[in-house]
Amino acid sequence: MGATTDARVDEWRRYVQRRAAIAASDVDEMEAHLRDQVDDLVAVGLDEDEAFLVAVKRLGNVDALSQEFAREHADRLWKQHVASSPADGERAPEFGVVLLLGVLAALAVRVGIAVLSDQTVVGNAPLLVLPFLGGYFAWKRRVSVTVALTGLVAVAALAVVLNAYPFDGFKGTHVLALVHAPVLLWCLVGVAYGGGRWRSRRRRMDFVRFTGEWVIYYALLALGGMALTGLTAAAFVALGLEPDAALAEWIVPMGAAGAVLVAAWLVEAKQSIIENMAPVLTRVFTPLTVVLLVALFVGLVGGGDLSAVDRQLLMVMDLVLVLVVGLVLYAVSARDPLAPPGWFDRLQLLLVVCALAVDAVVLVAMVVRIADAGLTANKVAALGLNLVLLVNLLRSLQLSTAFVRGRRPFDALERWQTGYLPVYAAWAAVVVIALPPLFHWA
Repeated sequence: MGATTDARVDEWRRYVQRRAAIAASDVDEMEAHLRDQVDDLVAVGLDEDEAFLVAVKRLGNVDALSQEFAREHADRLWKQHVASSPADGERAPEFGVVLLLGVLAALAVRVGIAVLSDQTVVGNAPLLVLPFLGGYFAWKRRVSVTVALTGLVAVAALAVVLNAYPFDGFKGTHVLALVHAPVLLWCLVGVAYGGGRWRSRRRRMDFVRFTGEWVIYYALLALGGMALTGLTAAAFVALGLEPDAALAEWIVPMGAAGAVLVAAWLVEAKQSIIENMAPVLTRVFTPLTVVLLVALFVGLVGGGDLSAVDRQLLMVMDLVLVLVVGLVLYAVSARDPLAPPGWFDRLQLLLVVCALAVDAVVLVAMVVRIADAGLTANKVAALGLNLVLLVNLLRSLQLSTAFVRGRRPFDALERWQTGYLPVYAAWAAVVVIALPPLFHWA
């Protein structure tokens, strides 16, 4: 980055710092995003002046500040690239695109309900909805035709696997494939979210933040939708009408599909609100999860013979570990990377230690069961997931310990977590594509 661009960044930073509502740590994070964007744009062929202007424009919530900055500094280049398209004017067409895609997703689900069996439509629901979410980000991030076509081919291939494999009923490898397919689809959405630049660590972490915030918004929309649906149903019942069929076949599934797009748009438009909630949520759930893990460890160890542990319990334990890793990842995404180690970092370290203890017990129980009864598709899927989580937790323990002791920067832990994300996608692909034929689709 040249001296001219550094001067422009310094000028932009001084301007943003004059806003009392923006904390210094937020300015640091925005500047880091800005510099990463400039570097990426220069790498694809833009000159530094143009890259700087485009990067400022992409900061989203800072657009309004960019408009004022452009007006105060009557620079020809600023006026050409920034002041020409007001942020307020862009929001209306974007919401129109989201609304259209949400309606299309809802209609796709409704058509699926009409033409597919109940089991088939449940399995294909993510395929009917998530491509529209990927399309929204592909449109917004202006991804290349190559990236868009690659994503469509991947979705089509996944649809073929789920619907053309000769599964032996709605069980075994079929259920495993249906459970893991949304992971692959969500990763494809992440590629579109990052504008096709999935190798960028910063974009991966942004997508992690988006995922956590999207879950919050979708949950809020779902709660509100359930309340409204319940009141509407009660009103119809009071009128002597039976709304069950309409609710089950029209309102609930179509509303759930459309809410996927609306929640994504809310995250994009209102990030500053949820970003303030993220640190609070991680601080609430981390100590509760530590207590839960300690109780599970005591229960597993105190239960006696590990070979007698119920199979369903072992699968639930894996899901708990997934929740723990997700909590660690979201805590990393919500943390100020420049802040020194504090009590919450030590609590996170304790969380990882407890998770490793539970993971070790679950792993031993799985190995004992496999030695006694042999391999099945469910056991392979559970064992593979356990090992994937174990590697993540072990490295997280090492890096978290080094950070708390002041021997490694927090950035190392962040790099590990974002760099490990493709491993989850790879394992999901193995379960969906390779596991069914290995076990004869049973």
